[in-house]
Amino acid sequence: MGALRLGILGSGKGSNCRAILERIHDGAVAAEPRIIVSDMAGAGILAIADEFGVGSVYLPPGNFRTRLSPEAEMELVRMLRDAHVELVVLAGFMRVLKAPMLEAFPHRIINLHPSRLPKFPGLEAWKQALAAGEQVTGCTVHYVDAGVDSGEIIAQREVPVLPNDTPETLHARIQEQERQLYPEVIRRFAAERSAK
Repeated sequence: MGALRLGILGSGKGSNCRAILERIHDGAVAAEPRIIVSDMAGAGILAIADEFGVGSVYLPPGNFRTRLSPEAEMELVRMLRDAHVELVVLAGFMRVLKAPMLEAFPHRIINLHPSRLPKFPGLEAWKQALAAGEQVTGCTVHYVDAGVDSGEIIAQREVPVLPNDTPETLHARIQEQERQLYPEVIRRFAAERSAK
């Protein structure tokens, strides 16, 4: 059957993408990254793709700030299908996906969010947690649906909020857990697939 075929989408420096690729490279995750796509020219995630020898593409996003243009989203669907992607992994992808992607990959798009959803959806969730006086926050892997960070939860990790935390220190500790949780979730997807 072969390895689970991944398409990874990202907008930034790609630290979670790197964590996934390292676990694949060391044999811990039975997956094959088929394509890495970024909506930002020159994003760090594209350099990481080159470093690991994975094909990568810059996808011009169109004129909308928070989503892809309909044409760009259809092109994204085409690219992922051409790469025979089975699971779409959002690794810091900062645009909301719409019907073309959700219909092309139903229940096969996952995202990582830096809070314990359903608390603190949206941007800079670690700052939201600090402002709310939370004692515990964390990170969540969830399926992507038409809402913002509202899809079915797959897995979570807890991170304590310490008395002297700043947004930066809290975010750094959340990211440490993210880089463990996301590859582990993908490993489980791959194991379930090979068991079928």
